[in-house]
Amino acid sequence: MVKERHNTEQCLCYVEPQNITGVLKFLLLGLSDDPELQPLIFGLFLSMYLLTMLGNLLIILAVSFDSHLHTPMYFFLSILSMVDIGFTSTTIPKMILDIQTHSGVISYAGCLIQLSFFYLFGYLDNTLLTVMAYDRFIAICYPLQYPVIMNPHLCSLLVLVSFLISLLDAQLHCLLMSQLSFCTKVEIPHFFCDPAQLLKLACNDTSTNNILIYVIVAIFGGVPLSGIIFSYYKIVSSILRVPSSGGKYKAFVTCGSHLSVVCLFYGTGIGVYLSSTVSYSSKRGAAASVVYAMVTPMLNPFIYSLRNRDIKRALQSLLNRTA
Repeated sequence: MVKERHNTEQCLCYVEPQNITGVLKFLLLGLSDDPELQPLIFGLFLSMYLLTMLGNLLIILAVSFDSHLHTPMYFFLSILSMVDIGFTSTTIPKMILDIQTHSGVISYAGCLIQLSFFYLFGYLDNTLLTVMAYDRFIAICYPLQYPVIMNPHLCSLLVLVSFLISLLDAQLHCLLMSQLSFCTKVEIPHFFCDPAQLLKLACNDTSTNNILIYVIVAIFGGVPLSGIIFSYYKIVSSILRVPSSGGKYKAFVTCGSHLSVVCLFYGTGIGVYLSSTVSYSSKRGAAASVVYAMVTPMLNPFIYSLRNRDIKRALQSLLNRTA
């Protein structure tokens, strides 16, 4: 009897996982527990978040108000900027608020909601980059048929399908995480509800969850990446057949910005995954996630605007109109 009471006090989730999970609250430990670093982290992330919002909003406004940018490529770019705003807003405002209020508490329901939106916007980034690679493939390999193939109806349909697939992926991940049971006191060594940390902190056996997550990631992540690789294989093959060097340069410039964003997105994503699996330091994994969750959405607008004369002209026109 004494042993049973001791086990009940130690981890109530084994006795009543449903009731405890319903009222459970997590504690997000953030990037550092050093009080002297909190003002620096607060200022850095606030400025980066505002810069991300400003850069992506300018891209959206430029594409919306400049009729020269009403093409499939810039339509997808504006959607990507919206997704980047949503992806960043899923985690960073909560982190900034936690530093300001000195409280990292998040409810169980709030954690699942944050996790769901994190996967939704993250996978939308993935699928949109695939759609944009397909758009560049048609533009370079089939330039004469491009206006007919990439019509407004198909562009809207591609965005809708991307959203539905991303929603399905997010709900599958959320469903798997909702099956976990946790002890009464759960501290997450991260600045948001990181799925890998939740699996480590769960009371019940997570081997099946790990296998299912790997399968979902392999399907929902491998297929878009394969599409991007295939598109650029065809693009490079087509560019190499162009006789003039000027034509090759022009063809490369049309997809150079997108290729840079793809390398940044997948490079940081793979880096975060490797750091979380190889490194035993949770703080180091959380710091690596900053690049994926914050730096990539912040740099995307600058990559497209600095390497694109049409975006520069549209932004200049927009700023002159505002002034």
